[in-house]
Amino acid sequence: MATSIVNKKDNFDWLIKILMIGDSGVGKTNVLLRFCENNFQQTYLSTIGIDFKIKSIDVDGKKIKMQIWDTAGQERFKTITQTYYKGAMGIILVYAVDDKETFNNITNWMNQIKQHASENVCKLLIGNKVDVLNRQVSKDEGEALARQFGVPFFETSAKEGINVADAFFAMAKAVKANLQNEKTPNPSIPQNGTSKLTQNNPDLDEKKKNGCC
Repeated sequence: MATSIVNKKDNFDWLIKILMIGDSGVGKTNVLLRFCENNFQQTYLSTIGIDFKIKSIDVDGKKIKMQIWDTAGQERFKTITQTYYKGAMGIILVYAVDDKETFNNITNWMNQIKQHASENVCKLLIGNKVDVLNRQVSKDEGEALARQFGVPFFETSAKEGINVADAFFAMAKAVKANLQNEKTPNPSIPQNGTSKLTQNNPDLDEKKKNGCC
């Protein structure tokens, strides 16, 4: 009975904010769709600004509620998306294995993380679109870059569903371990007057900061 009462208030043990970043066209939206809805969109539409989805998973007997933010990769949206680094507990960097430029730009995205995200944020690298024939980035290159930055690495196919869930589960486990090391029982609950995850309307926060041009 106690469990039922708790679940009426909060149906999760941990609430975590995950940010997905990378160049436009690498498949961030489809990776997210595959994980959250087991779906794939054949028609490519660029994300305008930012969007998010919610997915709850079980990790080591705990229910993790993941709030996953899908950001636009175009340069003109960077002013907007930079504000969403705040409060992110995990960041997934995505490049496309059939586009070498998106791979080379991962270093630039890493610099964005250093400038705008918390120092102990969990990071993970994804090389997406392994189903394509015209691969430009080898798996060895992806693994070498991940070792350079000291982050986990997965090659995925949003179209075929390859390794997508594995990547998100790995991120959830890493964030959970990070939070447990900080002895934070539930990041959705304010600790000492501060909150690990801001649940206010980010668009409203954006207007307050006047960061959008």
